[in-house]
Amino acid sequence: MKFLAMIQARCGSSRLPSKVLKDLCGKTALERVIERVRSSRHVDEVMVVTTLNREDIPIIQLVSGMGIRVFAGSATDVLDRYYQAARLIRPEYVIRITADCPVFDAKILDDAIEKLEPQTDYMAALSETLADGLDLEIMRFETLKRAWSEARLASEREHVTMYIKNHKDLFQIQNYESTLGNLHEERWTIDEPEDYLFIKNIYEHFQTAGKEDFDSRDILQYLNDNPEVRKINSGFIRNEGLLISLKNDRIVERPIEE
Repeated sequence: MKFLAMIQARCGSSRLPSKVLKDLCGKTALERVIERVRSSRHVDEVMVVTTLNREDIPIIQLVSGMGIRVFAGSATDVLDRYYQAARLIRPEYVIRITADCPVFDAKILDDAIEKLEPQTDYMAALSETLADGLDLEIMRFETLKRAWSEARLASEREHVTMYIKNHKDLFQIQNYESTLGNLHEERWTIDEPEDYLFIKNIYEHFQTAGKEDFDSRDILQYLNDNPEVRKINSGFIRNEGLLISLKNDRIVERPIEE
């Protein structure tokens, strides 16, 4: 297998509990993400990676009912969760996507895959020109394995690719630039109650318009025509969870290969 897309999902969000199970015009946010990722021309399989916590059982039940492979692992060591799931399949590349991105754009993912250079170990929009909610990361399985083996900081275990970003001298890294202009200020994710209202507004608009296969260009046009919609969830800090992790960072034990 060449490209395995792994969607990170859990119910234990402190700011918006069970956000990935929120309804968006008859389907959960997680279902929307899965559908949009599966529309990629290049992804060979989609897998959901969740936790062993009881509160995440509904995720396992939902995904299993869709016929999608699901893996449950560590709630705190997300890097270990990704590696343990990926090593069951050992694809050439792992694509990391989070379930709080229900307007994820497979066209952007396909563009990134087509621009992936043969020597690249890790690709991401490091310049943050993608909207918050369109984030994607592509890494070799061997790169994920090395990060899993060598990462020591708690922040590097919680945030899957932080070790790679902290050790750019060890990897061939490729930046992905948005083809739609700099969308850094756009917030199209679900992390706060206001985010859910914003995303729900988008889905309701395009469902009414009879266009369920809307993409990033369609969203931009809608927001430019209706600037008041952008205000629904404006003012929040991007990557707030990462900032908290860095503030409380510590050294953790090295994992042991089975």
